[in-house]
Amino acid sequence: MIDYFLTLHPVIQALIATLFTWGMTALGAALVFTTKNFNQRFMDSMLGFAGGVMIAASFWSLLAPALEMAEANGNTPWIPAAVGFMFGGIFLWGIDKILPHLHPTSPIQEAEGIHPNRKKRSTLLVLAITMHNIPEGLAVGVAFGAIAADLPTATVAGAVALAIGIGIQNFPEGVAVSMPLRREGMSRRRSFMYGQFSGMVEPIAGIIGALAVTFVQPLLPYALSFAAGAMIFVVAEEVIPGSQEQGNRDLASMSLMIGFTVMMILDVALG
Repeated sequence: MIDYFLTLHPVIQALIATLFTWGMTALGAALVFTTKNFNQRFMDSMLGFAGGVMIAASFWSLLAPALEMAEANGNTPWIPAAVGFMFGGIFLWGIDKILPHLHPTSPIQEAEGIHPNRKKRSTLLVLAITMHNIPEGLAVGVAFGAIAADLPTATVAGAVALAIGIGIQNFPEGVAVSMPLRREGMSRRRSFMYGQFSGMVEPIAGIIGALAVTFVQPLLPYALSFAAGAMIFVVAEEVIPGSQEQGNRDLASMSLMIGFTVMMILDVALG
């Protein structure tokens, strides 16, 4: 199965990987059918692990290939990396300013400043998480697209590990949408549909990212760096605070260290 996956075109690989991340969102949302509660320590450890994977992947799977390609193109390596990285963070910061500020990583957290009308709240919650998922899908797409450019630092292992990290982080996002909606009186089926819908955009973004860097090579250093900046912003703004806000700081921190180490081993040793 792995050998067959390696033979596929990077765009197809990106599609499969982002279908996995979407599936993890749906899996989290599906908890609304089975339980009213969840293990907070397990959820926080998952978030911490995903944060570590995403931090490591931001360098080895995204920034390192961006620096290498910029240098190979005769450019000053740090300029595309710095510009793309900062723009990725600023892009998500702008989304947070435009949309109501939601923290989807905590299933028990309520939205801030949203009108109590349930339909409006549901729409805004799904929209906010969906907008955050677009850069995540792009990150996976450009990671696989970089493989088509034959960069030594761009590896399938690194891209797969990045998708796994995002998938782990998407699991509690699905819970974060479906559980509160169920508590508000929405049916289990509709709560699940809202929850999984937020991850539906990732396969689309992944294909776009992979195609863009495959056919427009000069954009690749900026696209990789943009994805890295967006990933770091998500980790700093959502993942790390969400993993520690229920008091499991030591568990979340050690899980982050483990996630970082696993990603480093996957990308460096296997790559």
